[in-house]
Amino acid sequence: MLCFLHTSADELRNQQPSLLDTLCSGPYLDVEKTARWFGAVFRNAWKCVPLSAACRLNAVHFKRSCRFQLTPMIQRTFLIDVMFGVQQANTDIFLSSQETEAAYTPSTAWPQTCAVAEAKFFKHVAAHAGEDSFHLGCLKVCAYILVGYNFSPYELKTVLMHLLTAIPVECWSQSYFVQRMEDILHYLRCCVEEKRLDHFLIGNKAVPAEIILPWEFRVSVPPNLFQRVARDPDRHEQALYETEMLRDRFKTLLTSGK
Repeated sequence: MLCFLHTSADELRNQQPSLLDTLCSGPYLDVEKTARWFGAVFRNAWKCVPLSAACRLNAVHFKRSCRFQLTPMIQRTFLIDVMFGVQQANTDIFLSSQETEAAYTPSTAWPQTCAVAEAKFFKHVAAHAGEDSFHLGCLKVCAYILVGYNFSPYELKTVLMHLLTAIPVECWSQSYFVQRMEDILHYLRCCVEEKRLDHFLIGNKAVPAEIILPWEFRVSVPPNLFQRVARDPDRHEQALYETEMLRDRFKTLLTSGK
């Protein structure tokens, strides 16, 4: 296949088959075409893999992703969801095929995602923390107690990431679990009171240097993830109420021993 970057459009069109037509709409990489192409290539390649004789593959094509269901002869079924991404220069920020919150996302739109950079941050923390570090356990508990409330798991994850750079890693062991959860809920409460929760990766000097970010991430003012709270007094009151409810739910969780 000819290189997309260093080959003229005319040469690419003359290529048989033309990946330019297969993957692109006009001059833009098309998410839906990419997902269809990848699914077809994967199914054809699977036939050549020795494991295919002992494991059945079912492929489900979604508009912006692929799902593969692998069913071995004896063991349980495995589901593999495949998302697509384009690295932004040589950084840990990607343009991804994931859905957006918008009602309609054009097939040539690739939303920016920080998922790889955030995963790298958690690996950085794990490398410096002890084996009994419970910071990911805190994240799971946050996701559990959030059910039914308007705070998103990503907002609590952002709170956790801020605290992981403020509290020494040795203080995240399981013996400090209650204190750290109280810190998370207190930090959340303060952010709601101030009507501001800063994005963790943008404009934050505490981000480890090994997380490779675009220059504009380093120098920009961090976006406020609590814009909805800042703009709407009713939402602000509701958020304040829910922070108290989250505290109560966590206390109930502790007393129940779950």
